[in-house]
Amino acid sequence: MSSKEEMRSGACLCGAVRMTVKPNGTKVGACHCGMCRKWSGGPLLAIDTDSDVAIEGEDALTVFQSSDWAERGFCSRCGTHLFYRLRQGLHYALPVGLFDDGDWVFAEQIFIDEKPTYYDFANATENMTGPEVFAKFAPPQ
Repeated sequence: MSSKEEMRSGACLCGAVRMTVKPNGTKVGACHCGMCRKWSGGPLLAIDTDSDVAIEGEDALTVFQSSDWAERGFCSRCGTHLFYRLRQGLHYALPVGLFDDGDWVFAEQIFIDEKPTYYDFANATENMTGPEVFAKFAPPQ
């Protein structure tokens, strides 16, 4: 089974919420937008999936609508950030730290134009500005 086809399992810090997901490959991306930095305390390092995410422990899951198009989930018991997902479709960004296993590769950064000056990553990555992200991923109107 190739990396793209592997199911991955992860959990919050206290284990109350568990997830199983088939990621879109092994790429890890960093989001530098102001919302992700406020939510995570720094850039959000995440994997993506466009498949259903199987969630166990939904009684401990809290979902916050963070914009007109997206919402964020976290564990109400330990506070672990669990996902950013689009309200339409199946796209999820899941913090890579939830998953112990993986041959992850840091490959892309989005909202690079919002990255503060107090940190930099050494990896060579694909970089997109906020307007480039919206142009690439915005649903047709």
